[in-house]
Amino acid sequence: MVLLPGGEFLMGTTDSAGYPGDGEGPVRSVRLSPFLIDTRAVTNERFAAFVADTGYRTEAERLGWSYVFAGFVPGALRRESPRPDRTPWWCAVSGATWESPEGPGSTLGDRDDHPVVHVSWNDARAYCAWAGMRLPTEAEWEYAARGGLEQARYPWGDQLDPDGGYHCNIWRGTFPAKNTAADGFRGTAPVDAFAPNNFGLYNTCGNVWEWCADWWTVDHGAPPLIDPRGPKSGSGKVIRGGSHMCHDSYCFRYRVAARSANTPDSSSGHAGFRCAADPAGS
Repeated sequence: MVLLPGGEFLMGTTDSAGYPGDGEGPVRSVRLSPFLIDTRAVTNERFAAFVADTGYRTEAERLGWSYVFAGFVPGALRRESPRPDRTPWWCAVSGATWESPEGPGSTLGDRDDHPVVHVSWNDARAYCAWAGMRLPTEAEWEYAARGGLEQARYPWGDQLDPDGGYHCNIWRGTFPAKNTAADGFRGTAPVDAFAPNNFGLYNTCGNVWEWCADWWTVDHGAPPLIDPRGPKSGSGKVIRGGSHMCHDSYCFRYRVAARSANTPDSSSGHAGFRCAADPAGS
């Protein structure tokens, strides 16, 4: 983890490429107390240690299924797996779990250092409790993801691929038909792939969506905003950062101010989390 000093920063965006309906704006001044945050998303290896110590079963394991990108699912299994009408590239795969991310017969293989996926918000919170940590608030997440750059589109600046180099794991090509994997990855990447931001955090854009503590809202309240924690209740929890499946043709949400939400019991092959904590004595 890294200890961040907090202080005042400008949260949100009015980026013309953004989604105003998602509550990305208005740009607002937020003041945060110091906090600790993981430099990397929680890995399969770390989550396995939690499971081994506690016997915990994720919601995907208890419910019996989770969402997997259709392109990763073998043909026979793909044909028998239901798909949402609005997002037919997702398959509801029976037996898809954090240990079998593409469904029955799949394994983690050499992905110990990849982010754990098929974990719900409730699963992430259970891990944090075991580890003596917590999920970051949405404001903490954005402050940390920005790495000190004020109002930049990405953690490294405003250009996606400056100087022709790749800085994040997203969908390259034509979604959902062809991913060229020009950035090196068709699915998840190791949690420390690509260069960290100025605060030392890796992969805050792309790779996997990351759960935050807050309930979803598009009403951010009146200033002054000091250590905001979102509404007291709601139907969805905030997710941030985008994933390896994001493409600007349909989901330009791998920008640092972009946001989305999902129900606390939802899981998929492109969502994980990182932990935060309060400094000792705070």
